[in-house]
Amino acid sequence: MAKSSKPLVIFGAGQIAELAWFYFTHDSDFTPVAFVVDRDFIRENELLGLPVVPFDELSQRFPPDQVSAFVALSYAKVNAVRAAKFDAVRAAGYQCVSYVSSRATVFPDLQIGSNCFILEDNTIQPFSKIGDDVTLWSGNHIGHHSVVENHCFISSHVVVSGGVRIGAGTFVGVNSTIRDHVTIGERCIIGAGSLIDRDAEAEGVYTAAAAERSRVPSTRLRGI
Repeated sequence: MAKSSKPLVIFGAGQIAELAWFYFTHDSDFTPVAFVVDRDFIRENELLGLPVVPFDELSQRFPPDQVSAFVALSYAKVNAVRAAKFDAVRAAGYQCVSYVSSRATVFPDLQIGSNCFILEDNTIQPFSKIGDDVTLWSGNHIGHHSVVENHCFISSHVVVSGGVRIGAGTFVGVNSTIRDHVTIGERCIIGAGSLIDRDAEAEGVYTAAAAERSRVPSTRLRGI
């Protein structure tokens, strides 16, 4: 049976927008028909064979009653840039849709907002809630009864234990671990490889110690 085709415009023209095009094209019921950016950021008139449309012309060329939208931006300025464009696209009358990979493990009771980007190998356990405009890059574990609030960006291979609440706008770096029943305040930055074992106040920055080079060079190591 042929895939149903639901037209989609993608806000953005960078690498995340290209990835959104790939995932929606190959693993969803949506067919991207255009990329959208603010006029000052247009560098090319075409991307991946699709037109790049100025946002101020979008409603004339692709009216909101004919297409859905997805905002594919990064975590710049602690997710504030993506959040602002998400609000602007919705204010223009567009329905923002979410992508959930067919290779993610989710359950029928999952509560998920709009404009979410949930990639392959995520495991989201029962009774969890995902807000609007949340990115879960590949390979994360979201424990039971956890809540990820709006506009968060969780990188790869993060372990969120059960009963955790992650405040709006928070960024969580790769290979981080959050202990069960911990609350992370809004707009926190959790650096790669961090262990969070207690509540974190809003706008906190948490970093793990980086690996240091040994004084012994690799050529002097034995058994390797």
